[in-house]
Amino acid sequence: MTIDYATPPPEKLFPVAGVRLGVAEAGIRKTGRRDLALLALEPGATVAGVFTRNRFCAAPVHVCREHLSGGCEIRALVINTGIANAGTGEQGMWAARETCAAVGHLLSVDANQVLPFSTGVILEPLPVERLVAALPPCRDDLKPDHWHEAAHAIMTTDTVAKAASRRIEIDGRTLTVTGMSKGAGMIHPNMATMLGFVATDAGIAAPLLRQLAREAADESFNCVTVDGDTSTNDSFIVIATGQSGAAFADASAPGYGDLRAAIVDVARELAQAIVRDGEGATKFITVAVDGGRDREECRAVGYAIAHSPLVKTAFFASDPNLGRILAAIGYAPVDDLDVDEVRVWLSAAGQDVLVAERGGLAASYREEDGARVMREKEITVRVDLGRGQAAARIYTCDLSYDYVKINADYRS
Repeated sequence: MTIDYATPPPEKLFPVAGVRLGVAEAGIRKTGRRDLALLALEPGATVAGVFTRNRFCAAPVHVCREHLSGGCEIRALVINTGIANAGTGEQGMWAARETCAAVGHLLSVDANQVLPFSTGVILEPLPVERLVAALPPCRDDLKPDHWHEAAHAIMTTDTVAKAASRRIEIDGRTLTVTGMSKGAGMIHPNMATMLGFVATDAGIAAPLLRQLAREAADESFNCVTVDGDTSTNDSFIVIATGQSGAAFADASAPGYGDLRAAIVDVARELAQAIVRDGEGATKFITVAVDGGRDREECRAVGYAIAHSPLVKTAFFASDPNLGRILAAIGYAPVDDLDVDEVRVWLSAAGQDVLVAERGGLAASYREEDGARVMREKEITVRVDLGRGQAAARIYTCDLSYDYVKINADYRS
């Protein structure tokens, strides 16, 4: 069950000139489903990425980092689901490189110009022969308008495909931004267990694109958490094909601010869609922290609330057990926090309920008001730290019985 999210129809996912996508059934782990996607890029595209910080990062992450840092022009991306190719040692590295070599041979590009991505079960070997056998059907399926199909092909425990698209006008040109992501569990910043891909037909210089990828990740995928687990395969890729003719050499270029906003907006929609499809989730929760001395301490308080299993289960039960929120604020790593200055609200559906102030329960608070807000599907926890002007937003979901069931049965 998703929380107020549906996959956009194919016609709402605009093709990005210079990107073609194809999908196929490779039988990587299960038969009868599309589990392989291929993206082919025209010459001249720039590509940048942000990856997991998990020390057990998967073989494809190592290979992607190598290929992006090697200076070769990236011409293709290949994505498989079912098997993560993580915790697979030397055999996993061989599998990732063999995948790149097969794609390179198929598209007549060098293996170093291919980025591989895998998602699924950890510690199991990737069946390279099945993947390679399905690459020709992927190539034959390559079309600019296959974002909808590709978004479905990269799903694992997702219940819906996740994709988003924007068009903006800059200096008389129409620029397109389209992206897709996957993820539903093992979601936590730096990055979440997710794959995200955003492409634009604008031209963006490589140093600026690397900066933009970091900024977009920081304002989107690094603001979401489902269960606090950081995965081994997380990858976020931004592609700029330059096919529109609009080019941006640095952040001061006219119109760049609008393009940046569109890319961040697509990334944020994709990230929030992951939370809305969180495994077993029934509620989408925004933790809005204001009044901090800097953004990092606001994020620290936001994560403390959003990660707390006690807070998340209270939201699932619609139980205004609000001491759990105060406790989470109190153990956040802000050592000199003056709790007498902190105020907390619950907000939903036009209701704004002051919960705590001056170190305790607000005099105006009524249990029935808190319970009414907690019954809504979309809820905001608003915290004012009362110590500065900084702010941050974190997005999370509740923790339900179904989360346990989904993850207990994941490999069966």
